[in-house]
Amino acid sequence: MVEELGQIFASSGVVVVARYEGMTVAEMQGLRAEMRAAGGSVRVAKNRLAKIALDGRPCASIGKLLTGMTVLAYSEDPVAAAKVTDKFARGNEKFVILGGAMGDTALDAAGVKAVASMPSREELIAQIVSCIGSPAASLAGAIGAPASNIAGILKTIEERAAA
Repeated sequence: MVEELGQIFASSGVVVVARYEGMTVAEMQGLRAEMRAAGGSVRVAKNRLAKIALDGRPCASIGKLLTGMTVLAYSEDPVAAAKVTDKFARGNEKFVILGGAMGDTALDAAGVKAVASMPSREELIAQIVSCIGSPAASLAGAIGAPASNIAGILKTIEERAAA
């Protein structure tokens, strides 16, 4: 179990620690489903084992957050777990984000919200593709514009000659 938790801390782009005291099983299953759809996972682990797994890791500072009934939400995408947990916390007052880690950087609750507001990897790729495609579309429009202007001028001359 400790080795598995250590692997989670080492390979995840972001790990969010939250308190889930008072949540129903159905609410927890809903969180798991949302996280799975975003490409992440949710793990409830004994705090003592998680602290042992954190020992010697760059994100070991999040060990102080592991008190009481805590859950770990994590994803390889550095934004996905933060987005899902932030959205879930807004809709469920029993789920409270305590903080987390992004690589070797410790995050407080406000830091997790800041990460959640960042665009995901897919959104960034779409923005980059849009930026790359936009100049090409503008260039094609600029190249085609003179031809359409010439055609309009010729049509006007033809109409005047016919009248």
